[in-house]
Amino acid sequence: MEIFGSLLGGFATALTPQNLLYAGIGVLLGTAIGVLPGIGPALTISLLLPITFGLDPVPAFIMFGGIYYGAMYGGSTTSILVNTPGESASVVTAIDGYQMARQGRAGAALATSAIGSFVAGTLGTIGLMFFAAILVGLAVKLGPPEYFAIMLVALSAVTSLSGTSAPKAVFATILGLALGLIGLDNQTGQLRLTYGINELEEGIDVVLGAIGLFAVSEVIWYAATLHSQEEHRERVRGRVWMTGEEFRRSVGPWFRGSGLGFFIGSLPGAGATIASFITYAIEKRVSKNKAEFGKGAIEGVAGPEAANNAAAAGHLVPLLGLGIPGSGTTAVMLAAFQIYGLQPGPLLFTSRPDLVWGLIASLYLANVMLLVLNLPLVGMWVKLLDIPKPLLFSGIIVVSAIGVFSLNRNAFDLLLVFLLGVLGYVMKRYDYPLAPVILGIVLGPLIDNNFRRSMIMTDGSLVTLLTRPGTLVILLVAIAFFLIPYALRLYGRRRGRADMALLVDDAE
Repeated sequence: MEIFGSLLGGFATALTPQNLLYAGIGVLLGTAIGVLPGIGPALTISLLLPITFGLDPVPAFIMFGGIYYGAMYGGSTTSILVNTPGESASVVTAIDGYQMARQGRAGAALATSAIGSFVAGTLGTIGLMFFAAILVGLAVKLGPPEYFAIMLVALSAVTSLSGTSAPKAVFATILGLALGLIGLDNQTGQLRLTYGINELEEGIDVVLGAIGLFAVSEVIWYAATLHSQEEHRERVRGRVWMTGEEFRRSVGPWFRGSGLGFFIGSLPGAGATIASFITYAIEKRVSKNKAEFGKGAIEGVAGPEAANNAAAAGHLVPLLGLGIPGSGTTAVMLAAFQIYGLQPGPLLFTSRPDLVWGLIASLYLANVMLLVLNLPLVGMWVKLLDIPKPLLFSGIIVVSAIGVFSLNRNAFDLLLVFLLGVLGYVMKRYDYPLAPVILGIVLGPLIDNNFRRSMIMTDGSLVTLLTRPGTLVILLVAIAFFLIPYALRLYGRRRGRADMALLVDDAE
């Protein structure tokens, strides 16, 4: 009952005219961002951080939550109509969604996507409400050794699940940690990795890292691949709704995708993209219409879209419950908390319940707003694709430059962001994941501080550290997160070689 009382207080906060306005701005921006390929919620929240400094944290985070949910909604539009996912989590939606559009069933695909997103977002927010509260109860019993181990879980999960190459993911994580440790050591007062550059003494601000790696690198990538980009858009024919049969076939995938997406999203590093791929595979296996998959199966749109929206709610569970980000977007949101002088986790639930429960309540309202926006106004969102890409990306550069300079009014920050943008482009060019880099920048100082505090508690003994049951169990989970994906890949390769050998024997 305490949870429901807190939620009612959250609705009292979220339903004020100011907060409703910011929730509406957030879902509008988020949907537009999701529709426009290449621009994700992490990039947008990064750009808005300098602009929201003057705001109270409650409306700012309500707007960020609306952007996050809205981007997940909007990403399906371009997947279905242009075969170009607005968000990486909508890649799977394009497989059957675009085929449905080519068959004149774009309206049904957009409808099942919007309703599935609403169902999943609502169920995911309910899960967030309960599981975050449970985590808070556990988190108050944790000390620096346990927090150090939990942060290693987040890093190992993101590293093992990012990209297709283990060495590249590990390199990206180490690079992020190195960037995060630049500056003044708050334990000894010594400078680290500054190489005599005075402007680096305070370290690399997470906002600068996010804008450089997400925004500027995306602009450089667009400029480099401009002549190789082609688009063919399918029109929305007929009404934006489903037949009775299509609705019946969508119900099961909506609920299965919601449950699976929320569970996977709650695991640090296991993002919405993974949730949508796994859900698609499950729907293909359990469906009575397996032959339609890849050719316009509505289950192939309903399940993955539900999964990626539920995963967005799942991502917020470790962030709000433990103060640990599990994705690029929640890493940027953690940076926003730090900018406001707040640390998400158990203490935030007691010190700022208006912020935590106002944010959770606003997510329910955002889901309703997004359903209203996405079904009748799909034609308006599609027109956003008519914005000339050079104009769009030049606008991103201008907003990035203004936001970066407004942080410290320092021209060196502009140079640093540009260099990080070039780094992000090079990494993207050679298929190095960016999420571990930004997560390393955020978690590097926190891991350093908690590890050194742990060493003080145990008089510098690693063995004593491992005798704490909680720390040992969490470290074993971190090792499992790191090893299991590679073990599965190794098993898959061996299984593939065995299958190939059987084919050769049969041929002979």
